[in-house]
Amino acid sequence: VTRKEDFEQALAAVLQKWGSADVLVNNAALTKATPVMQISAEEFDQVLAVNLRGTLFGCQGFGAHMAAAGYGRIVNLASLAGQNGGTASGAHYGSSKGAILTLSKIFARELAPSNVTVNAIAPGPMELPSVRALVPPDRLEKLIEGIPVRRLGNPKFVADLVVMLASPDADFTTGATWDVNGGLFMR
Repeated sequence: VTRKEDFEQALAAVLQKWGSADVLVNNAALTKATPVMQISAEEFDQVLAVNLRGTLFGCQGFGAHMAAAGYGRIVNLASLAGQNGGTASGAHYGSSKGAILTLSKIFARELAPSNVTVNAIAPGPMELPSVRALVPPDRLEKLIEGIPVRRLGNPKFVADLVVMLASPDADFTTGATWDVNGGLFMR
């Protein structure tokens, strides 16, 4: 996802096989929990390249195709870390996910006249092996205690939300961020 030409090849392959590309879900992510004062330039660039540049290139390539076709749905996966600065993730991860929220709004405004919607989902800590691998057990217990609903989130619900936002019925929802975080961040 760090190379624009790879998105162009993916779009060409999708068009060749199915004839159209109506939905894009930008979900690639690199998470590192390096303390902020220890993040190297190389690690910072690597995380932002995967998380943010990948989202940019996906929205550009697939978004242009969808706009020309007059229809499309783009769903970008951000994170609670992009809203609250993160609780267990690195500063580079949180920064990239916050930028995805802004980028989603920019593309939503750009593509809306062409019947293309762009929305973001900002999950909090999910019940996933990656979360359990990233957060030590004693720290995870404290993290769960701090979640108002007192549990990790259900990734199946996030997947169902992606499907809902990708549906034709989601034509009046664009530029929004959908929070799925157990009450950790409320607007």
